[in-house]
Amino acid sequence: MKQYFTSESVTEGHPDKLCDLISDSILDECLKQDSNSRVAVETFASGNTITIAGQITTKAEFNVENLVREVIKEIGYDNENLDMDYRTCKIDINITKQSPDIAMGVDTGGAGDQGIMFGYASNETKNYMPYAIDMAHKLAKRLAEARKNKDIPYLRPDGKVQVTVEYEDGKPKRIETILISTQHNAEISQEELKKDITEKVIKYVVPSNMMDENTKIYINPTGRFVIGGPLGDTGLTGRKIIVDTYGGYARHGGGAFSGKDASKVDRSAAYMLRYIAKNIVANGYADKCEIQISYAIGMKEPLSIYINTFGTGTKTDEELARLIREKFDLTPNGIIEYLDLRKPIYTKTTNYGHFGKEDLAWERIIKM
Repeated sequence: MKQYFTSESVTEGHPDKLCDLISDSILDECLKQDSNSRVAVETFASGNTITIAGQITTKAEFNVENLVREVIKEIGYDNENLDMDYRTCKIDINITKQSPDIAMGVDTGGAGDQGIMFGYASNETKNYMPYAIDMAHKLAKRLAEARKNKDIPYLRPDGKVQVTVEYEDGKPKRIETILISTQHNAEISQEELKKDITEKVIKYVVPSNMMDENTKIYINPTGRFVIGGPLGDTGLTGRKIIVDTYGGYARHGGGAFSGKDASKVDRSAAYMLRYIAKNIVANGYADKCEIQISYAIGMKEPLSIYINTFGTGTKTDEELARLIREKFDLTPNGIIEYLDLRKPIYTKTTNYGHFGKEDLAWERIIKM
């Protein structure tokens, strides 16, 4: 039986990702100076203006505005007529301290909020991610690299990628469609753009055996993408939650990651569940695995654990749920200590997915 599944990724210059990176950069700077920092920061970008708001309780001291300008510069935004300029953009800052009502529960080791989180893994790729989102991330990352290292020097920072995969009997067989929309300088022709993206991005990344004469390739289907970034569309922290996780292949609890320290279980529990799901698959207990967990604000222990191996398990789902409870401390502090989440690691996670990167603690494989 044939099925088609589509996932998308975006470059670091996408306005939502600009906001995610600013929020995570503020978080990391706090953690560098104070590992017990409490951070919940969101960024909004529109035109040539950045607005930062949220709650921070920390001993860290730094110039937020200077940090924000450095992040914008790093991404490559230097033209307010096309996207944004790190030198001239307006930066509004509205940061307060964490609510004492929330702190009262977190200080005793409880969850920083109520909520549900999911983790997922599949053996259809080497990094145990769904094939479509894995390929979309690789293409988006290569698109940014080709701009930065001047392989395609006329590209601008904003860009999006979409990949449709044909599955046969539940396994990735071929790529049906690749869609790339990328910001570019005005003087470049559509023909030159298509040629360079095809040769220097798509063929550079996609294995030849996954494409054939029927694979459809669309590059800037509107014909022009010169105005981009926050000038073309507003950006907001936490709006790319499907890009950040499994590309729509698994369910999502709804909580965003960026700008939040690890006491927020939206982030830390989602990382832990990815770790557990990946190790269930890597240890041969299932071909794919989805786990859900729920918390109440201020309470340490999760309210529920759900696991589904979709009929592929070598152990029953009930046995695996019992194994999880026995082996792992799923309290917020237990997760933080196990994955060492008080370190300034979060800008590593912002772009091209929070999962599937080997250098992150929740991606390591253990014997279960």
